[in-house]
Amino acid sequence: MLQLLSPDGTRRAAAETLQDEAFPQDSESASALEAYAAELTRERLEEAYRHMALTRAFDEQATSLQRQGELGLWAPCRGQEAAQVGSALAVPPEDLIVPSYREHAVAHVRGLDMRELIPVFRGTTHGGWNPRAHNFHLYTFVIGAQTLHAVGLAEALQQGSRPTAIAPEATAVTVYFGDGATSQGDVNEALVFAASAQAPILFFLQNNQWAISVPTSRQSRIPLARRADGFGIPRLRVDGNDVIATYAATRFAHERIQSDGGPFFIEAVTYRMGAHTTSDDPTRYRSRDEEAEWAAKDPIARLRAHLESLGTAPEFFEGVEAEGAELAREIRDFTRTNTGGDFEEIFENVYATPNLQIEADRAAWEAYAARGDGY
Repeated sequence: MLQLLSPDGTRRAAAETLQDEAFPQDSESASALEAYAAELTRERLEEAYRHMALTRAFDEQATSLQRQGELGLWAPCRGQEAAQVGSALAVPPEDLIVPSYREHAVAHVRGLDMRELIPVFRGTTHGGWNPRAHNFHLYTFVIGAQTLHAVGLAEALQQGSRPTAIAPEATAVTVYFGDGATSQGDVNEALVFAASAQAPILFFLQNNQWAISVPTSRQSRIPLARRADGFGIPRLRVDGNDVIATYAATRFAHERIQSDGGPFFIEAVTYRMGAHTTSDDPTRYRSRDEEAEWAAKDPIARLRAHLESLGTAPEFFEGVEAEGAELAREIRDFTRTNTGGDFEEIFENVYATPNLQIEADRAAWEAYAARGDGY
């Protein structure tokens, strides 16, 4: 498993930790990973820390708001910030990202106003943001379904005369999913189609150890990354709490997709420090010892220790903390005043082009709304 930053913040060499027998352990591959890691200067690592810390402040506030009844549900991402930020920073901005429903840090890297993530969990919208604005697709709540959507988009990129309308400059797609999703038929079908078509797509699996209350060890007798072997898809297993390793691995994967063609598979081994969603009680199925073990591998604390060793001043961390408190206040104020938007938006975004059915639906809605009976 690739690890470039140990839990205490010490930098490691790629060659020390490339122990995946299916990954090419030649000096050229290790050198490439080191070169990608070197792109993360101290300034860029400080940028990564800011994304991670602000996402956690946002995530904790959203969790609190759900507990107060302001959100119908929330899917926390605490503990998975390095996997998300490292990978998102490595994806070219023109390429399309297809998330599941927990990629809040990826959204932050992509430049979304974090308030845009709130309405769908409050039930005031069915979407929340324009995917075209940041090449960041809407959240998908059906487990694993987004992998099929992503492969379809990747295959569309292969047809130069029919570029996708969502990200017309894209050359590849990155799709995020969790360990539980690997047990779904949709994910396996997506892998079949991607391998058969040699589609330009990165499957980014965040293995957070638990599919709600089912541990990964019960879902698979082998590391999940090795499932890619059965589809003939190259893969790499990486420490998902190491932002440098996840960045380098994602850069490596995208370069491989561009140079060799076809899909790539990354398993980022991380940990869901909170509940699966706020409807879940993790104390019923996992131990405090396990939680303490993973708390010692906290991705934000790890990166902070590394930055301190590089000379980052305390004032930087204080500034990020203050920025996080302000973000939490903004999210709190926005959520409590958020109401439903313009219903007619649904007629603008469901289909790529106008058609008779959608125009008939719009006319029916306008006639109903004109009656003034309230809705």
